[in-house]
Amino acid sequence: MDDYPLLNVFWTMLWFFLWIMWLFLLFKVITDIFRDHELSGWGKAGWLIFCIVLPYLGVLVYVIARGKGMGLRDARQAKEAEARFQEYIRQTAGTQAAAGAPSATDELARLADLKERGAISEQEFQQAKAKILA
Repeated sequence: MDDYPLLNVFWTMLWFFLWIMWLFLLFKVITDIFRDHELSGWGKAGWLIFCIVLPYLGVLVYVIARGKGMGLRDARQAKEAEARFQEYIRQTAGTQAAAGAPSATDELARLADLKERGAISEQEFQQAKAKILA
């Protein structure tokens, strides 16, 4: 280790860091190329060839030319994913607040109340309960 000065270690770490950052950016660019629905197939192929043949220059030019759109596409995808997640939660929890219909839990509570007040018999309660849970 004596023959490798501290400054060389610093430069090696710096170049390694820059290389890792470039790889991250390359994967981000390739993902963005395939995510963009407005770009034609030939446009996607052209950008991919440019990024593969001249990797450093291709990535740099892509970020300069289409960088703003990358952020917009990321934001749109995040919003769509959040909307799908919220819809999944609504379906899983059984609440149908968007449709205005009461949930199965609310219906069962209402039926139990009717049964306690004597408005419906045990048999009617069981039939309605089976219908709600089905």
